[in-house]
Amino acid sequence: MPDDRMRPLADVMAPIERAHGLPNEHYTDPATIAAENKAVLEATWAALAVGADVPEPGDAKPIEFLGQPLLLLRDDDGAVRVFFNICRHRGMILVSEPRKIEGAIRCPYHSWCYSKAGRLVATPHVGGPGQNAHAGIDKATLGLAEVRSHIWRDVVFINLSGDAPAFEEVHADLLQRWAEFEQPIYHGGADSRFTLEVATNWKLAVENYCESYHLPWVHPGLNSYSRLEDHYHIEEPGKFSGQGTYVYRQLKGDNGAMFPDFAGLSGHWDAGAEYISVFPNVLMGVHRDHAFAIVLEPLAHNRTREHIHLYYPVAETDDALRAANTAQWKTVFEEDIFVVEGMQKGRSAQGFDGGRFSPAMDGPTHLFHAWVAERIEAAR
Repeated sequence: MPDDRMRPLADVMAPIERAHGLPNEHYTDPATIAAENKAVLEATWAALAVGADVPEPGDAKPIEFLGQPLLLLRDDDGAVRVFFNICRHRGMILVSEPRKIEGAIRCPYHSWCYSKAGRLVATPHVGGPGQNAHAGIDKATLGLAEVRSHIWRDVVFINLSGDAPAFEEVHADLLQRWAEFEQPIYHGGADSRFTLEVATNWKLAVENYCESYHLPWVHPGLNSYSRLEDHYHIEEPGKFSGQGTYVYRQLKGDNGAMFPDFAGLSGHWDAGAEYISVFPNVLMGVHRDHAFAIVLEPLAHNRTREHIHLYYPVAETDDALRAANTAQWKTVFEEDIFVVEGMQKGRSAQGFDGGRFSPAMDGPTHLFHAWVAERIEAAR
């Protein structure tokens, strides 16, 4: 369905008391979703990966995002960069699997070579046998095409369209909200990352994460101490939404070990924690002693890969405690799978009109629906 034939979304942007959710085709129809992706994922600051995916200079990881072949790379100066993963000569894929690049990035087709900063540095035989230069090939204009990127809390955000306002401008309110956490964070390592393959549209993962309404029935263990009534809504129209709790309980190991706190936090965080969906596709959580980021990778209209990463205030933490924390969060996030997969199946029901929202409980989820609809309408 072309852009101009997409159903008007006024009902989605209506006040929550009478709003409907996004129509079924935004979860089931690849053509509708392709048009949506341009407005919602390509024209904004979407999450691609985390810096910990390329921890050392020279580390490179190819990533396909919305069908675009990209290369995540840490250059010789330690900066994380994102390039289109293609040679400027004939469009050959440069890096086919994660690896460390010791020298230059060499195209496997004709051996054109690029520095880790993206400069074209060698063009063997381009002027004929033994002639490595040609007047018609200007190396200075043929470097790798770099994708606009920004790193916040180790998450690598990209703006594929290249014309979004600056990240700091778009997310000024969120940066201020979590200003106390603007301090070094350390990825927990191999035992602090995991991936979940989920048969759902990525938006349903965001919608579910935004709200605490489902806790009593989907997360009974978590709800046993962080009850529904212990939560509050986080609502910033057009930017982000989520939930917070007043009763975060720190994990304690069998030996009494606990994670150290982030430095200088105010009293709110003694027992408080917040879980925010940073529109469009990253889910973040902060606590006094650890944080996490979930990067949602859209694979198809009904498939999403969730990349979960846990972070700590210090580089070295107790191994057993760290493993227990990862296991605890994995259990929580796995409990959500049947819900988001069930909603995806439900979007095949012809009689479903997008659903309604509880004015008291679904505010954060309604904000996300409205934001998606506003992006689409603005792009038409």
